Amino acid sequence: MRALSSAVPVPGEASSAGTSDTSRRAGRVVVLGAGMAGLLAAAAAARHVGEVVIVERDRLPDGLEPRKGLPQARHAHLMMSGGARAVESLLPGTIEGWVSAGARRVPLGTGLVAFGPQGWYPRWPSTQFLMACTRDLLDLVVREKVLALPGVVLRQETDALALLGDAQRVTGVKVRTAGSHSAEALEADLVIDASGRGSQAARRLNELGLHPAHEETVDTGMVYVTRIFRAPPGSERFPVVSVQADPHGAMPGQGATMLPVEGGRWLLTACGTRGGEPSREAGEFEPFVRSLRHPLIADLIAGLEPLTDVHLTRSTVNRRRYFERLPAWPDGFAVVGDAVATFNPVYGQGMSVAAHSATAIRGLLAEHGVTAPGLARRVQRAVGRAASSPWDLATGEDINYPGAIGERPPAAARLLRGYVQRLMRTAVVNPVVMRSLYDVMTLSAPMTALVSPPVMLGVLRGPGREVRNEPSITAAELAVCGLGPG
Repeated sequence: MRALSSAVPVPGEASSAGTSDTSRRAGRVVVLGAGMAGLLAAAAAARHVGEVVIVERDRLPDGLEPRKGLPQARHAHLMMSGGARAVESLLPGTIEGWVSAGARRVPLGTGLVAFGPQGWYPRWPSTQFLMACTRDLLDLVVREKVLALPGVVLRQETDALALLGDAQRVTGVKVRTAGSHSAEALEADLVIDASGRGSQAARRLNELGLHPAHEETVDTGMVYVTRIFRAPPGSERFPVVSVQADPHGAMPGQGATMLPVEGGRWLLTACGTRGGEPSREAGEFEPFVRSLRHPLIADLIAGLEPLTDVHLTRSTVNRRRYFERLPAWPDGFAVVGDAVATFNPVYGQGMSVAAHSATAIRGLLAEHGVTAPGLARRVQRAVGRAASSPWDLATGEDINYPGAIGERPPAAARLLRGYVQRLMRTAVVNPVVMRSLYDVMTLSAPMTALVSPPVMLGVLRGPGREVRNEPSITAAELAVCGLGPG
């Protein structure tokens, strides 16, 4: 991996690209943050400018280790097919890279055993999938591919101190590298803030004299706990298993997802909303999972060897900053990723939204060029559009949990929510509706897919019969764990 403490090409790598097409392009993009959103933004820019400098405050791991600035990485992360395809379009070969490193491409819904609020989902085939692996593996493959692109340079252990420029145009960023006693002005045609949940974009814009962006939050108080187990022999093709929380019940929402990951392991993340939070105590992990709406996951892990302690995270609030609505926006600056919208991780949307945002950036750079007036505002509006539907889906559900804190949706949104609830009930007995639901939930299709004529007709007819009340797991799959007939 190319990991530099200063913006100097690695001998034998970037230097060989100096006479390639990068020499015929001009301009520099600076990306703040080397997380998934920052790496994908860098990939989007790399083919349209001469240099992309990624500024990262931490030292990145060389292998499959958690990134210091991403404490939630230990929990289940689902790269949905819509996001995976977007990443593949930016970095060809990434999906195969994940699979070669041990990830599984799990088909939906044949590879998913899920107990939703409306019952057990049938395992009907669809065109969608998810990547089953640890977040560390997802990041490592993407990071290696991005840092191998011509013109991309990583500056590790470097803090971004302030934006350069004024309210009309940002011209770069002031940075300081660890061990240096002085700051440095890093000029850029475009600065992209992808520094995550702790982004200082709002404060920095205020320092330039711009108005603060409107911000919304929906907080369920959800807590996540995760433990990894050694998978039983013969489980190489085992499905993803999920017992979902019910946001419409009278009790706190509690759920869990068991994800087969690389190295012959099962990663189990359980969660609970305010008043029903899980504990980090190892002795309470299995009893909590057994107390869920169905004990299937607890049965599957009974007797398995735990490989890690229990890791707990409380940073699960949904937060949306509407930068795209500001009346004035400076050229040369854009904000992406968790700095714009953070989602309750249970919905598996954050990385896919970042990927779609990056493809939008690529398209705008190709059409207008990095120095075009108004480019940054176009980028910010595109990022806002990418986050809009996932935000509505996540917060429209989360606000229903007992004790949730946040604004209640307007009347029109409540009517839509009623339609979506009926759609969810119908999906468990109607394959047309279920496929459209998978398309939208994996960010492979827009929300309008849920109101197409075939789907609306199915929803109008309704479920029509009792939903399946037995787990959709097979006898052969149970036998892998020593349960049921072989």
